This record gives sequence, structure tokens and C-alpha cells, in this order.
Amino acid sequence: MTVTLRPITADDGPFLLALYRSTREEELAMVDWTEEQKDAFILMQFNGQHTWYQEHYIGASFDVILVDGVPAGRLYIHRRGREIRLVDISFLPEFRNRGLGSGLLQELFAEAEAAAKPLTIHVEKYNPARRLYLRLGFLPIGETGPYDLLEWRPATAPPHSTSPAA
Repeated sequence: MTVTLRPITADDGPFLLALYRSTREEELAMVDWTEEQKDAFILMQFNGQHTWYQEHYIGASFDVILVDGVPAGRLYIHRRGREIRLVDISFLPEFRNRGLGSGLLQELFAEAEAAAKPLTIHVEKYNPARRLYLRLGFLPIGETGPYDLLEWRPATAPPHSTSPAA
């Protein structure tokens, strides 16, 4: 199994929308909406998130994760001054729980170690992936509403001097 990354393109819109929807299916199952209402809601939420990421993480890497050449997920990374921010990592259901995310995180840990920078991520308190992050050594260092800010700090990183950037 070969995992590669490539930058997102305008042609990836339908894939990215389907991927986003797959991450919200559990929530959608709990609402008494028509499929048209669910589709409209997901499109609105996806467009809002995508625009926000593009505007607030200028210079970030926005990549499609390919498994044996097949689009399987997305990995958004913002490398900035004093940290590496994992903006988003998600997979289609058929690619989840196969160790792919852990493998990509191990690569990010190596990058963080080499750069002597912490790796951070905002994650919803009830997101099942939160357990994985904690198991891999991320620690909670802050919270914003329903999100915890988690940090993985390599031994090479300098100690905290101020509170982490949002």
C-alpha cells in the first residue's frame, strides 16, 4: 500500500465535499431532514470551512491523500513560525482504521523533531480521533469552545515561552 500526497485542485471539489460529508454522517443521521436539506447543509458547511481554511492558513499545504493512487482523504498542514499546525486530517470511511493516519502523523513527528517545533491540532472534545492523538503523545494545552488544542512537543523544541497561537 503506497500513500502519497498531492496538492488539491479545483477538480477535487466533488471528492472533498464527499469526504467532508462522510465525516458528518453520524450527525446527519440524528436530524429529521430531507436529503435535499442535508445536502444543502453539508454544502454550506463545507464551503464555509474550505473558505475559512484558505483565508486563515495562508501558505498552508492543502493535500489530497492518495492510497495506491486513489483519493482516500485530505491532509492540511500549516507550517508557521513556531509550530506546525495540523489543520485537518480525514479519510473516507473505507480508509479509516487502517493505520494510515498514524503513519502520516509519524512523518509529521519526524518533521517536527527535525524543525524543533511542536505539532499542534484543534480537535473536538468528542471526536473519536482524539483518543488516537492522546495515545500518540499529544497533550491538551488549551481549549476554544468545543475544541481542545493538543500539542505534540519533540525533545528538540524549546520550552513554552507564551501561550500557543490559535
